[in-house]
Amino acid sequence: MDIITLPVTAFSQNCRIIICKRTRQAVVVDPGGDAEKIIAELEKRPVEVKSILLTHGHLDHVGAAKQLAEHFDIKIIGPQKDELFWFDALPMQAQMFGFKTIDTFYPDVWLEAGDTYTIGDLSFIVRHCPGHTPGHIVFYEATHQVVLVGDVIFKGSVGRTDFPKGDAAQLLNSIKEQVLTLPDDTRILSGHGPDTKVAVERISNPFISGKFG
Repeated sequence: MDIITLPVTAFSQNCRIIICKRTRQAVVVDPGGDAEKIIAELEKRPVEVKSILLTHGHLDHVGAAKQLAEHFDIKIIGPQKDELFWFDALPMQAQMFGFKTIDTFYPDVWLEAGDTYTIGDLSFIVRHCPGHTPGHIVFYEATHQVVLVGDVIFKGSVGRTDFPKGDAAQLLNSIKEQVLTLPDDTRILSGHGPDTKVAVERISNPFISGKFG
């Protein structure tokens, strides 16, 4: 597995390009904006772009999805269907976040907990992690022990819950049950900031341990 991280937009959101080394098939996870930058990165590499995966419906994670889907003639897959209201509200989100105007669009495929998405030799298991948003999902690749978590958990922090339908208790429960139950060496690829590992966050994340300062 090759992982390319492209921070995009003023939010420095980590768009990830995941590539199967054997087949050179690729998937784009959470293209939050700067579509031309993402397209240029993909087109300079010998890869076949198969689809776009979305962890949740916030604009800083989906802003370039439609443009990429049309450019490469691929499908937008995920998140879970409880994110529908965020996609309905994309024009409002653009105004709220200070983005350029964007038209409403929807994923081609909604995902549910337990679903599997495969490209080449890579197989991603879907885990439903509500709290930051109600339909937030994460993608776990067991062979390489990597989990793409969107805005569920960060190095030393957790996702915001002050947006509509956010729930702090639900978020912590999702983290403890769906992320921290993964093997200790699992790499956590967050939507913002540096990568971390499950064992590190279980021990040192103050939102998990309750030990601040």
